[in-house]
Amino acid sequence: MTRRIDIVEVGPRDGLQNDPGNLSTAQKLEFISRLEEAGVRRMESGSFVSPKAVPKMADSADVFMGLDRSKPTRHIALALNEKGVRRAIDAKADEINFVLVAGEAFGKRNQGMSPSESGDMLAQCAPLVLEAGIPLSATISVAFGDPYDGDVDPAVVGNLAARAQRAGVNELALGDTIGVATPWQVRALTERVRMEAPDVYLRMHFHDTRGAALANVAAAIDEGVDVIDASCGGIGGCPFAPAATGNVATEDVVYMLERGGFETGLDLSKLIDTAKWLETVLGHPVSSSLSRAGGFPS
Repeated sequence: MTRRIDIVEVGPRDGLQNDPGNLSTAQKLEFISRLEEAGVRRMESGSFVSPKAVPKMADSADVFMGLDRSKPTRHIALALNEKGVRRAIDAKADEINFVLVAGEAFGKRNQGMSPSESGDMLAQCAPLVLEAGIPLSATISVAFGDPYDGDVDPAVVGNLAARAQRAGVNELALGDTIGVATPWQVRALTERVRMEAPDVYLRMHFHDTRGAALANVAAAIDEGVDVIDASCGGIGGCPFAPAATGNVATEDVVYMLERGGFETGLDLSKLIDTAKWLETVLGHPVSSSLSRAGGFPS
């Protein structure tokens, strides 16, 4: 059987949160609808964080209210603390993704927490999510490097993974928030996390800041990871990570995987069309290669 790789589309959340363009709630809902038409079945559709810190996500409750729930897509809400978790529950998120942080300096700037404190916050919030009957996932941000402190100790990532497993997280993403990972680092950290949290399903979240994201996706898949975060058009970035560029582009990942014989369930031509549409509503070019070159054979 052909191996299936599932893509979690993060464009409506991670993609838009730091983009210079400003989409209205209606345009965000159109973006989401276009992605659904392309076959996306899991999507980060908003985040419940401080509107002062991340103003482009201030309308996430309105976005969730406007979703077409008759479609099979599972809509994920991101949260950093108890207030955000409660707002995500109230918005009827299909899944809540909680953010842990592996870097001290980045953690203080991004969510006002150290790695240990973010683990404590997850332990506090997880019962709320689980009691609401909502699946709980988590992302360890800056798992491969902190923009202020440099290299991150893999032991810290492993400890956070173990704490996530104890808290009841069923899927854990390793986040290369600033795009510094290499394929060899991906393989080593994947092995470390599997030793520390053997019962948690792994997902990968790569940014393409230094051009290694597709190679890192390939390394993760070679290690048996079957779920990859990606952002249509390659849009994205973090307001608290200097020089961090967008996520690996969904259409670029789909092209690479399908040419490699993997199945994604996504329509490449519709993804490319959506990336080109994004350029018109954002008012600037997107970074994905496929939006320029197209698929092959064309």
